[in-house]
Amino acid sequence: MNKLTLAALILIALPLAAQADDFQPPAAPSGNAANNGGWSGSGEFGFASARGNSRSENANAKLGLSQENEVWKNNFYLNGLRSKGNVDVQDAAGNTVDKFSTTANRYDTGASVGYKFDPRSYVVTAARYEHDDFGANLWQGIVSIGYGYIALKNERAELSFEIGPGFKRYQPAKSTRDVPDPANPGATISESYKPNAESEAVGRGLINAKYRLTDNTALEDTLLVEAGSKNQYYQNDVGVSVSMTQKMALKVGYQIRYNSNTQPGTVATDKLMTTNLVYNF
Repeated sequence: MNKLTLAALILIALPLAAQADDFQPPAAPSGNAANNGGWSGSGEFGFASARGNSRSENANAKLGLSQENEVWKNNFYLNGLRSKGNVDVQDAAGNTVDKFSTTANRYDTGASVGYKFDPRSYVVTAARYEHDDFGANLWQGIVSIGYGYIALKNERAELSFEIGPGFKRYQPAKSTRDVPDPANPGATISESYKPNAESEAVGRGLINAKYRLTDNTALEDTLLVEAGSKNQYYQNDVGVSVSMTQKMALKVGYQIRYNSNTQPGTVATDKLMTTNLVYNF
């Protein structure tokens, strides 16, 4: 997964670098952004429902705010995912029954505050929290401080990097273990248990690339790395948006999330594809 992600970023960076003969500072914000200190934002929502031979519901929503001017480079986001579907479960009598149950329930939020030394360089503090009922970790949170660098910024393309140390705390998902059976000496039974929460120092890295393919089509790719001695977490989000009006757009997104430290019954990699309606403000 890591090699594929790095290869994708290289492919994205090549056309960006081809246009970057010299660094160009950001163009002055226009419209509402200019009147609000460079603030802009977008909201996304997608929903799918199926009835008949199968029954399922899926909803995801995203909210993002960003500010960039001569002094600040700030970001805030809030994401949510929830889905339900038919799953086979065992009732109290041990019979397998079909039940309409929650199959995904996740939300995450984060923010970063960057102070610019010059048009290219800035110091950044960042925080992120995630809760996932079906993930490798029930929750995880990280705070970090680092250095950011804007390698490219013009009307068509953008490429920036962030790197620095951080502190992470996370709660591994519930697991099972074998314990002695009090009713049968020498035998064991399986029981569910909740592992202890873990803490560690990590290195945080962020690569954000944007490229406008046409006047109304844009590509964006963001790679987040949080790597420590106990757990390595990688998240890559790539999306293509097509504007219908100045405010409205359609967006197709694909997300890969990897956790190196998993419990029995969970997998290391999660993948999510979305098709959302976007409102820019």
